[in-house]
Amino acid sequence: MLARGASGPHARERSAGALRLDTMDDEEGPSTEELRIREEGERRRAEEAGDEGAAEQHERRADKTAYLREKLEERERAEREAEK
Repeated sequence: MLARGASGPHARERSAGALRLDTMDDEEGPSTEELRIREEGERRRAEEAGDEGAAEQHERRADKTAYLREKLEERERAEREAEK
């Protein structure tokens, strides 16, 4: 399933990635490790991108993933503190 407006060779990847990151509210959302791996992959794709626009897009995705990972880590710390 492709997101509306998605096109090009990485459209399926973009669509799947966007859906995956949007699962943060679910109990079974991505783990911090999964988000870390995703972030590293996006940063690598930014370095390997053939043009500046693609590189910027991958950097934005990496930044968003880093933000979500940090928020998830904060939530996990807060939950551990609440259990004490």
